[in-house]
Amino acid sequence: MTKPTGDLIGLRDATRRLLTALDALDDADLAALSQLPGWTRGHLTTHLARNADALGNVLAGRPMYPDEEARDADIERGAARPAAEQLADVRDSAARLADAFEALPAERWQTTAELRNGVRDRLSALPLRRWVEIELHHVDLGIGHTIDRLPGTFTDRTVDYLTRRFAGHQDLPPLDLRAEDGRSWYSGGHDGARVVVAGAPTALVGWLSGRTTGSGLTTSGGTLPVLPPL
Repeated sequence: MTKPTGDLIGLRDATRRLLTALDALDDADLAALSQLPGWTRGHLTTHLARNADALGNVLAGRPMYPDEEARDADIERGAARPAAEQLADVRDSAARLADAFEALPAERWQTTAELRNGVRDRLSALPLRRWVEIELHHVDLGIGHTIDRLPGTFTDRTVDYLTRRFAGHQDLPPLDLRAEDGRSWYSGGHDGARVVVAGAPTALVGWLSGRTTGSGLTTSGGTLPVLPPL
């Protein structure tokens, strides 16, 4: 498998947009609550920095995090730092990850590694996973980057990614997701009547990621289910 060049380009551009947005924030802005319950914007930016380092650990063959307690403590400890320090941390950790992706030998992109909570995936999926983190948490910051401003290249890739995340989930009905351009995806559980959910890829991503309640979607065969957290 070759390097996932498209995802790496998308990640690079999304990171650049995030860093530009963060550069306009001051200490009070980062101390304010984000759109994720219980987290300030500083929690989000610290999480993004530590996530970059964690993915670098995976690329190097190390555990993603020492344990969940250490992960949470790192985020809590870094959340109240000054804005300039936070920006530098997000920028420098993203650069380290970009360098690690660039240095990965071609044959290693096929390697499967363990991530969090027993999840396993190929290294070739990590750029997309990081891209999802950047775009969705940029939305969560509540500073103007909204679901309807997500680039089409991202939403096209992310509908597929998120539907796979919910495939076989026993707490969901069978789902038939349909985009306006004719594409479709199957997800959800295996029992019960199939629920058809249709709309633009942007609306599907908003709902699948838990960032909207399903605005812009139509449903037939049942009610729009409440999705479990990612």
